[in-house]
Amino acid sequence: MSSENTVADWLAAWQQRLPQDGVPLVVSPDVYRPQRLPPRQVQTRKWPVLHAGTVPPFDAATWHFRIFGLVEREWSCTYDEFLRLPRVRVLADMHCVTRWSKLGNLWEGVSTRTVLAQVRLLPEARYVLVHCEQGFTTNLPLEDFLGEDCLFAWMHDGQLLTPDHGYPLRLVVPRLYAWKSAKWVRGIELMAEDRAGFWESWEHGGYHMRGDPWTEERFRPR
Repeated sequence: MSSENTVADWLAAWQQRLPQDGVPLVVSPDVYRPQRLPPRQVQTRKWPVLHAGTVPPFDAATWHFRIFGLVEREWSCTYDEFLRLPRVRVLADMHCVTRWSKLGNLWEGVSTRTVLAQVRLLPEARYVLVHCEQGFTTNLPLEDFLGEDCLFAWMHDGQLLTPDHGYPLRLVVPRLYAWKSAKWVRGIELMAEDRAGFWESWEHGGYHMRGDPWTEERFRPR
């Protein structure tokens, strides 16, 4: 978007399409950037499918979500219980480390702040390790994980996510590269020290421990 007026018009058009159901809308701060494409990114209107391994099966009767690690008491819930948490919609851009960017995504789910409010953190908790199906993990600083535009989503642009895009539950962290927006999430672990996840490990590519697209944090320094 080339001006604040253009962004305002675009947001107004989005809001007119939303159901009047009281679900709050959060607009990611990056949507207001004069230049919304980070360095060396190319805009796409498609949504490429990228992940390691196969798409896992989903059984709502056996699925559960867990918060553990540096918390006073672990917390878990079923899928139906997760869906009953207060919802939010987030309008945000998405940037993949493979150099494509998809602008103007409307996500719906539960904010990371709401999810983490189900537990009391111990004072030393500073990082999060996100645990997903098939042993996949990704790591984030707690500050990034709790961004105002971060959520666990099951809907995209008004439709349920397809399984290859992360249904039944996908983390969305819009201001970091999209590998941090892990698919098929099953839990979060609170940690005092940062620990490399799947793609961040040296054996799977050594992707950056944080992954800021605006400073091109693509790979870990050696």
